[in-house]
Amino acid sequence: MVIQRWQSVLLLLAVIVMAIFCCTPLANYTPAAAEQAASVYAKDAPVLLTVSLLVATLMFISIFLYKNLKRQMTVTILSIVLIVATIVTGFFVIYNAYPGAEFVVFGGLLLLVIALVFALGAYRMMRSDLRKLRSYDRLR
Repeated sequence: MVIQRWQSVLLLLAVIVMAIFCCTPLANYTPAAAEQAASVYAKDAPVLLTVSLLVATLMFISIFLYKNLKRQMTVTILSIVLIVATIVTGFFVIYNAYPGAEFVVFGGLLLLVIALVFALGAYRMMRSDLRKLRSYDRLR
């Protein structure tokens, strides 16, 4: 299988980044009873883990919807909305469930922003392809 479209490459990179997000720490906090700092992962918040796995799955499915460009764009937009919801949920989970936690600078939430940039780039390229196809249809 040869990936010939750049939006497929960007979607694949976004899937990889979302998979890495599930394994990296989001923040570090020190519980009141313990003296040693602990890390907060996406698995500590089931909603966050579920939504991030759903986003990764939708973007992976979107790679194979290249024959129906409008449907691929719809699934990508849904993934973008869910990535934004994951970012917001991540902030709320960290601030509410773990007071005093410090975000890991190059941790999970930065990976979500990177996945968002990849998904937006893929959507932009899909929109460009759609415009190009419509211009060819006008010439016929």
